[in-house]
Amino acid sequence: MPTVTDGSPNGSRAEPVAYRVVVHGFVQGVWFRESCRRQAASLGVSGWVRNRADGTVEVHLEGRETQVAQMVAWCRIGPPAAEVSGVDVTTTKPNGARGFQVR
Repeated sequence: MPTVTDGSPNGSRAEPVAYRVVVHGFVQGVWFRESCRRQAASLGVSGWVRNRADGTVEVHLEGRETQVAQMVAWCRIGPPAAEVSGVDVTTTKPNGARGFQVR
C-alpha cells in the first residue's frame, strides 16, 4: 500500500497516527511527565502522559508519523535524571486529541 504524503519535504503521512507507550525503569519523580509534555509541544504532538501505580509511565501520542516517531525515540531516553530500562509501544487509534496533557 503506498504512503499518502502531505507534500511536505519530510514526506510525513497526511493522516494522523497514534501510539500507546509504556516506559519502564526509574521514570517517576524525575520530571519525566513534564519533560515529555514540553517535548511533545515542541514537536506538535498531541496526547497525554501519566504515572501508573506499577512505577511505569504511560504515554498516548498522536499526530503526524514523523513527529510521533520522534516522541517515541525521546521516550526511549527520557529526561536526564531518568533511567529508562525498556519501552513497550503499541499502535492505537487516533482519537482526535488536541494539545498535550500531564495527567
